[in-house]
Amino acid sequence: MKKILLYFLGFVFVVFLLPVIFTTSMEGQEVVANETSSDNKNNSTSSNDENNLDKQNEASSNNGESNNNQNTNDVEQIQNFDENYLKYQTIRLLHTETGEIEELPMDEYLYGVVAAEMPASYEVEALKAQAIVARTYTIYQAMNSVGKHPNADICDNYGCCQAWISKEERFASWKPEEAEANWQKIVDCVNATTGKIITYNGQPINAFFHSNSGGITETSINIWGGIDYPYLKSVETSGENGYTQYSSEVILSKEDLEKKMKEKYSDFEINFSDSNCIQILEYTSSKRVKTIKIGNKEIAGTEARTILGLKSTNFTFTFDGNQFKFSVIGNGHGVGMSQTGADSMAKSGSNYEEIIKHFYTDVEIK
Repeated sequence: MKKILLYFLGFVFVVFLLPVIFTTSMEGQEVVANETSSDNKNNSTSSNDENNLDKQNEASSNNGESNNNQNTNDVEQIQNFDENYLKYQTIRLLHTETGEIEELPMDEYLYGVVAAEMPASYEVEALKAQAIVARTYTIYQAMNSVGKHPNADICDNYGCCQAWISKEERFASWKPEEAEANWQKIVDCVNATTGKIITYNGQPINAFFHSNSGGITETSINIWGGIDYPYLKSVETSGENGYTQYSSEVILSKEDLEKKMKEKYSDFEINFSDSNCIQILEYTSSKRVKTIKIGNKEIAGTEARTILGLKSTNFTFTFDGNQFKFSVIGNGHGVGMSQTGADSMAKSGSNYEEIIKHFYTDVEIK
C-alpha cells in the first residue's frame, strides 16, 4: 500500500508540479531578457538618431520594392554599405595649413563645406543639393581613399579634397549685417538633408562638382582618362550664362607663355612666327579642348589649363603677334554638378532631388 501511495505522489509531482516550476522559471528569464533588450533599444535610440534617420530614408526611397526580389548580392552590398557608412558620422578633418586633425560631427563639418563651396545667396534648393553632394563626396572619399591622409578621412584643401571654412573665418568675409542670416540659411539646408546621400547600385557615388559648366558638363573619362563613371555623363543646363563664372579671359605675352611652358618642360621650344605655333588638335564631345599642340609639345587640354592658368578646358585663343588672348567658357573641370547650373534650376522651380538627378545619371537619393 505504501508503494502505491509513493507512486501516486511521484506521478502528481511529475505531471502537475514540475511543469509549473519550470514555466515560472522560464517566464522570469524572459522578463529579464526583454528588459535588457528594451534598455539597449532606448540607448540606441538616444545615441544614434542620425543612423536611424539614414535607415528611414533608405526605406522610404525603396517603397514598393519587394524584399523577395532582392538577390543575395544586393543584400550583402547594402549591409556592407550600411556598416561602412555608420563609421563616418564623425569626420576626421585634416587642416592642411597646420597639420592638425579635428573631429567633427558630419553635419557640423558640412556647414563649413557648404559655406566654403557655394555662395549663401544661392537658392535654398541649390544649397540643399550642395549639402547632399558634399556629404556623398565625403563618404566616398572616406571609404575609398584609405591612406591618402593618415589618421584623417578628408582634408580642407579644395585642390585635394573639398574646401572647408570655419564659422569665424566665414563671418569675417561676409557683411556683418548678413553674416548670421547667411550662416543660419546654410545650417538649415544641411540639417534639412541630414543622412541623405547619392547612390548608384546601392553605393555612394564619387560626387564631383564644379562652379560653372558653360552650359554643358563633361564626362569623367575625358578629364581623368580611363575612369568612366557611369553616373558622370555630359548633360546640358540652361541659364548658366547669367553668372559671372560663365566667361573669363587670360592674356599672355609671348614671354609669359614661353616661361610657363618651360617651368613644366625644360626642353620646350616654340616658333612664334609660325601661324600654327599653337594648334588645338582634338575636342571632347562637350566641345572642350582634349588635345593641344603648343610649340614642340602635344599635351592634354587639362594640362594646358593648369599650365596657362585657365578656368576651364572650354577655350579658344587668338594671337596678334605680341600676345595671346584665351577666351574661356565655364569654370572648373566640368564634371558632375554645376553649382551655377543648380542655382539656375532652383530659380526655375526645381527641387534638390531634380537638380541632383539632372547632373548625375541613374542615381538614387537615400
